[in-house]
Amino acid sequence: MDFELSAEQELLRKTVRQFVDKEIIPYIKEWDERGYSDPQIYKRLAELNLMGVCIPEKYGGSGMDYNALAIVCEELERGDTAFRTAVSVHTGLNSLTLLQWGTEEQKQKYLVPQAKGLKLGAFGLTEPNAGSDVKAIRTTAVKDGDDYILNGEKTWISLCDLADHFIVFAYTDKEKGHNGISAFIVERTMPGFSSKAIKGKLGIRAGNTGQLFFDNVRVPKENLLGEEGEGFKIAMSALDNGRFTVAAGACGIINACLEACVKYCHERKTFGEEIGHHQLVKQMIANMEAKLVMARLLVYRAGELKNKGKRNTRETSLAKWQACNFANEVANDAVQIHGAYGFSNEYPVERHLRNSKAPVIYEGTREIHTLMQADYVLGYRKDKPLRKTLPPWPFEG
Repeated sequence: MDFELSAEQELLRKTVRQFVDKEIIPYIKEWDERGYSDPQIYKRLAELNLMGVCIPEKYGGSGMDYNALAIVCEELERGDTAFRTAVSVHTGLNSLTLLQWGTEEQKQKYLVPQAKGLKLGAFGLTEPNAGSDVKAIRTTAVKDGDDYILNGEKTWISLCDLADHFIVFAYTDKEKGHNGISAFIVERTMPGFSSKAIKGKLGIRAGNTGQLFFDNVRVPKENLLGEEGEGFKIAMSALDNGRFTVAAGACGIINACLEACVKYCHERKTFGEEIGHHQLVKQMIANMEAKLVMARLLVYRAGELKNKGKRNTRETSLAKWQACNFANEVANDAVQIHGAYGFSNEYPVERHLRNSKAPVIYEGTREIHTLMQADYVLGYRKDKPLRKTLPPWPFEG
């Protein structure tokens, strides 16, 4: 059992960190205030081959392992959650799902340009009345000759206005319950498709989030992902990848808060000494360090299972649940350490606290993950093998 990062992974972390320090941190306060999502960031990430970091080279990616994706997500969220979210959606939820479930034709048409960063991919599952309860979705896909006609709407979709391709879930047979849900690859340019951004968010204000609308959108049958009725399985497998990246990103918030607090502890003096000398401040700093280490270990354990091509739903759920809880707790303590200054956007911890709230809600609320973990322990839940799994690393071909 090796806990050391490889030389390639250390170089990757350094590269992404330098990118964040130069391209994101100097501008993020302004972007957050304006609610502006800069699309140029993704083009520059593509130039660094980071939009398909764990996609095999034969499909346009960098061919690195799944923990390399975790490193990218952690370092991006150290800058701001918005940019990790974009990579989570583009790579974790969309591209890895295409790699796992797509036909060779679908991979060539959609995965290759996404892995190269020429196109952006997104994921459409959540609806106004269907979040954790996936079976409650109302979007439908009716067969019409060689096409499917999609009608419905999705909400809280990251990259809603920026993505070129979407994996969308809809009922093809409502009477079959979750076994009647299917997945489709939808292009922005398809007639009847539209999107609208959501404004006034508590956090992740520099991210593009919103609604998708399908008004008799005609989708060719070759854009059916997997088989009819496999949509629920595809969605759950996609969430294993998305949740993994969210957990990794949470490590970035913890690290960003810890760095900010250490700096502030040396700058701020009360009662004649640096506040870092006060025991209760030390306690919060120590807890931040412990939570960062624990969160990373949970993430890398899930990543190693992915590298081996093994089912990791349980381990990924635990990593997502705990890492996101840790991030929210650490961000709250970071504001406390900064005192009144932490309550303003003069320091980054205010933004990190706001951003840390969303990850304990999306991709499975902390309550859902709590129930999942209890059900595993009690024997009420057992994962069945999937028809298709992600390829183990190192990738061949």
